[in-house]
Amino acid sequence: METRKNISNLDDIKLLVDNFYDKVREDDLLKAIFNNVIQDRWPAHLEKMYHFWQTVLLGEHTYFGSPFVPHAELPVEKSHFDRWMELFVETVDEYFIGEKAERAKWQADRMAEMFLHKIQYYKNNPARPLL
Repeated sequence: METRKNISNLDDIKLLVDNFYDKVREDDLLKAIFNNVIQDRWPAHLEKMYHFWQTVLLGEHTYFGSPFVPHAELPVEKSHFDRWMELFVETVDEYFIGEKAERAKWQADRMAEMFLHKIQYYKNNPARPLL
């Protein structure tokens, strides 16, 4: 019997975000980066992620901001984004099915690719991102 469901409301978004970041916070490759940057501000970070995914997946415009800016100077490489995506897809697939689940994975992959490209660009060029 299928226990996964469609992503349809803010509670679903919170389930996804909370479980995903629980994995990130314990992951050998990612935990130091996230925990060092976020430190004791996890509740605020999670709240921001709820709003981001609520906007992206539910069309309820509760996120305002520029998602790349906080990531511009992170010490990350392709392996970090690959692991981030692996955990994200794993989490989506654990709890959800359907169009919005597929949209979440597609959007996350698109963002990871864009963020990696921009971070590498700024590492290799004298230009500084507008922060």
